[in-house]
Amino acid sequence: MTSTVRRAGAFAAVGTLAFAVPFAAGLASPAAATVAATAPFLVVAFFAMFAIGPDTPVFEIFARPGDYEDGRLYGLAAFALAAASLAFLSIQFDLPVWAFVATVVIVSYGNFGQRVAHRWRSDEVVATAGFVVTGFACGTAAAVVAARLGTGSVAPATALFLAGTGALVAALFRSVLFERDDPLVVLSVGLLLWLLFELDPGAGTTRVFIALGVSAVLGYVAYALDTASLPGMLTGVLLSLLTIVLGGYGWFAMLITFFGLGGLSTKYRYEAKQDRGIAEANEGARGSGNVLANSIVALVAVVLWAASPTHISVDPAVFLYAFAGAVAAAMTDTFSSEFGGLYDNPRLITTFERVEPGTDGGVTWQGIVAGLVGAGIIAGIAAATLDVVGPVGAALIVGCGFVGMTVDSVLGATVEGTVVGNQGVNTLATLAAALTGVGAALAVSLV
Repeated sequence: MTSTVRRAGAFAAVGTLAFAVPFAAGLASPAAATVAATAPFLVVAFFAMFAIGPDTPVFEIFARPGDYEDGRLYGLAAFALAAASLAFLSIQFDLPVWAFVATVVIVSYGNFGQRVAHRWRSDEVVATAGFVVTGFACGTAAAVVAARLGTGSVAPATALFLAGTGALVAALFRSVLFERDDPLVVLSVGLLLWLLFELDPGAGTTRVFIALGVSAVLGYVAYALDTASLPGMLTGVLLSLLTIVLGGYGWFAMLITFFGLGGLSTKYRYEAKQDRGIAEANEGARGSGNVLANSIVALVAVVLWAASPTHISVDPAVFLYAFAGAVAAAMTDTFSSEFGGLYDNPRLITTFERVEPGTDGGVTWQGIVAGLVGAGIIAGIAAATLDVVGPVGAALIVGCGFVGMTVDSVLGATVEGTVVGNQGVNTLATLAAALTGVGAALAVSLV
């Protein structure tokens, strides 16, 4: 067994201490329960920092490369302290105990699965798949077992959804951060699962399975076609899963249409775009930052949809138009840039003077038409899949796309590159479109 696999297995063994927390939570005294829940991890942290010397076999098992310099197991101590912090939240602030156990197991056992997969085949995608699959399977089982050991319960669909989400989020964070930042990953995943549990999406097991399967297949296809990098693929899969479960199939149809057609439009006449200097980097494969910049507003909208009306006193339809408007804006911007950039004589949107192709804020009439076609596609899907979106609502969504495209161009001509970057401009444009959708829907009484 290689040292990395052995170390990952040792960390997984430490993660197994999380199963002691359900028993501690059953103690009558909150103070005693807190001590009992956090003590196993605090003891591990103490030994890692002060009692395990650099010349001992245990040190060799747990040590990461940076631990040798000072002769202390910083990685193990930080992981144990992060777990102790979540255990404290589970006792004192009603973080579900099974969610805590699932979080620790997802990260620790997922890491073990990643190391085993990497040893079997030295490929980044295979290793990440090992993390996600192992973390998802073990996290689901851990949630169910921990609920039975404690006093609470968890529906199978909830366990599947939260374990899948947690595994994807953990894999994504580990792909964009240093792998030794597992403490940050543990805390982030735990807090996210707590939020999603409080939303109580109420999706059935079949829907969750469909969401997991469809998202995984489409994510792999996107990566295989080089329309997304590995972090971009993970981000897209995560967004797809959340959209199906929290929103529904109609919401997902809009989002996946943007991902699919947007990615293919980037590949369209890629060499010609390279000659013009307007091609996306990395052979057109979009990273997590690009995917999030175009989708974060839509993701917030679907989360708010799930939170209303039980958690916030707002008509849920408001957030539907915010979501559709944001996706339409992302589609119009992508289509107008990828197709319009292939034509000559663009004009700066603020002064209408001719500029070179690829100039921020430069537009062509062909790009505008392409953008409106993209918005029309999103609007048509919304009208076909969602009963609340009629002809007026579809026209509104097209208008949101136009607003987003215009805001993107104006910001590109004025502040891009000096105040904000391209991804910031994309986020602001989708936000403007979402707010337009909300305001217009309220004005014409669509909600």
